[in-house]
Amino acid sequence: MTQQTEKAIWLKRFKIISIIEGISFLLLLFVAMPMKYMLDMPLAVTYVGWAHGVLFVIYIYIVFPTAKKVGWDFTKTLFALIASVLPFGPFIFDRYLTKKEKEMASS
Repeated sequence: MTQQTEKAIWLKRFKIISIIEGISFLLLLFVAMPMKYMLDMPLAVTYVGWAHGVLFVIYIYIVFPTAKKVGWDFTKTLFALIASVLPFGPFIFDRYLTKKEKEMASS
């Protein structure tokens, strides 16, 4: 396996986890929380919150090996970490990564 292929695999894995984690965060904020407070259904937050927590830990756990394998500098790694706590952050960071991937492929 070439180094470029390995980087692509790590990046794809990170992007998949990032998108899933971002969706779980949005579900927690915009579906489960309103269900808890408007419809008096606290169980929604329990399950969605638990799933989001697990996905968040996986996201944080995979940021550092991905950063090392792909060659991110401190700033890009920091942006990946900040993106994980912003509601639409993973999607914005994914757009940035996709743009960079296309630039790398064309050069």
